[in-house]
Amino acid sequence: MNKKFAISLAVFAALCALPFVGAYPVFIMKILCYALFACAFNLLLGYAGLLSFGHAAFLGGAGYATGHALAVWGMSTVQGLVFGVMVAAAMGVVFGALAIRRSGIYFAMITLALAQMAYFFFMQAPFTGGEDGLQAIPRGSILGIDLNNDLALYYFVLMVCALSFAFCSRVVNSPFGYALRAIKENEPRAISLGYDVERFKLIVFVLSAALAGLAGSLKSLVFVSVTLADVVWHMSGLVVLMTLIGGVGTLLGPVIGALIVVVLENKVGEFGQMLASATGWNGFELLGQSVPMVIGLIFIVCVRLFRQGVVGELAHWLRTGKSP
Repeated sequence: MNKKFAISLAVFAALCALPFVGAYPVFIMKILCYALFACAFNLLLGYAGLLSFGHAAFLGGAGYATGHALAVWGMSTVQGLVFGVMVAAAMGVVFGALAIRRSGIYFAMITLALAQMAYFFFMQAPFTGGEDGLQAIPRGSILGIDLNNDLALYYFVLMVCALSFAFCSRVVNSPFGYALRAIKENEPRAISLGYDVERFKLIVFVLSAALAGLAGSLKSLVFVSVTLADVVWHMSGLVVLMTLIGGVGTLLGPVIGALIVVVLENKVGEFGQMLASATGWNGFELLGQSVPMVIGLIFIVCVRLFRQGVVGELAHWLRTGKSP
């Protein structure tokens, strides 16, 4: 049996067992959704070298589309998810067609500007609920299984995310993935070899947008709501942070980065209260109000000490026996 496949199977089995050892299914599903979002972004940055600051538009746009399809149009759960992914892919076509002709900071700024336009559209559109967001999204059922049960939804989200991660792995290890690496490393040489660089960039941009949309659609089911927080530019910055912390250009890196960031966001406050109770100093309770600062410090440490990300640094150490 292939070693990587065996490891993947063991990780999947461990995730299947988590709810039975006290893990909260909704919390794990949140990590899975953000991990898929980060993997989608890494497909663009890590393998094509395109830094997008607009991926929140795909996450939130697909979430709104899925929520509206389920709550208003009465679509089935699968139909709602597919519709959300299609909306994100369509947005990816528009964003990509406008942005891929530029590179570097210009590409990043164009994606940010387009995402901000999408944000103001969603803020004013009647079907999004404005600042209140889209609430009470029905989860529905699949194959007769009621997804209102958190445990049933957990295994559905886990299966979808596992298939999506396998798809990402297949893409980056295919001839298409190697062509993307060639474009990232030396675009003029790739052009001289006959590659249609703009077509490759547009395809990977749309793939990344569709996968980010799938993450947003799943997230709307998990939390039965979608808000402007899902489309604001801070979310685009957060996925950049996840990818850089975990390791750009590695399959596992974005997953680890998402795990670190989500755990910090949700557990720093609890950790501060625990320290305050243990030491008697109430100053530790401020940790719960300083999550962005703590995440920023973690990011600085990673940039200074783990320049290839946690996974990249670990892979280098295992390969060479020393730190780069």
